[in-house]
Amino acid sequence: MKLMRSLQAVGIEPYVIYSSGRGLKKYRENRKAFLAQAGDDPLWPLGDAYPCLSDRYDVSGVAKGQYFHQDLLVAQQIHAAKPERHVDVGSRVDGFVAHVAAFMPIEVVDIRPLTTTAENITFTQRDLMIADPEFDDYTDSLSCLHTLEHFGLGRYGDPVDYDGYRKGFDNLARMVRPGGTFYLSVPISRRQRIEFDAHRLFEVPHVVELVEDQFDIKTAAIVNDAEDVVRDVDVRSAEGHRSFDVEYGCIMLDLRKRHERSATTPS
Repeated sequence: MKLMRSLQAVGIEPYVIYSSGRGLKKYRENRKAFLAQAGDDPLWPLGDAYPCLSDRYDVSGVAKGQYFHQDLLVAQQIHAAKPERHVDVGSRVDGFVAHVAAFMPIEVVDIRPLTTTAENITFTQRDLMIADPEFDDYTDSLSCLHTLEHFGLGRYGDPVDYDGYRKGFDNLARMVRPGGTFYLSVPISRRQRIEFDAHRLFEVPHVVELVEDQFDIKTAAIVNDAEDVVRDVDVRSAEGHRSFDVEYGCIMLDLRKRHERSATTPS
């Protein structure tokens, strides 16, 4: 598994290489059969060859996994909530952002530039590790999905900052109006760690500690190691304290911002 991830990190996909090798013989057979059927018909002349050698061995689509479940679940929650305004920080544009833009305007904030002519999507470039009072009480609905774990690791051109995720969270919290909603997801594991410079993996109790000073947790869901979603989990249960026994999963939190910060943070 470690070797597989190391190869993928440098752009080598062993499964695609294996499937492409299997598919080459079938490609040649299909091309020969197709040309024989076409004969001298001028309606569909062949252009440049464009072999797609591994597709015949793939499934029809991916309907599981962390990004699939979080993008769908949170978009559904926003659709049901019908906020006045929704702002997203750093989530997947061709997944979650597109889902939300299908039914309401969404403003995207990211440290990286974005160019789009898509309707319902506007963009602001900003480093969320830097406080900006202009963004205080900015929206009644905010999302940050599979993003906070990257803050401060330098992967996306951000400054290296060991406490970057804490600074980022505080600035995200400042964007949400009192009583507003914050949808947050981060990767979780029973072994909290940094896999530099890809991401952090959080233990669930640490996530709870991070958010509960300013937010109430309304609902929580996880994606487990089988890449299936489990809804309505109890983050304070024994399973929650063990981070639901996952090695590499994801937690999705529906948070409500309190009107005042807690005087003390519960253990």
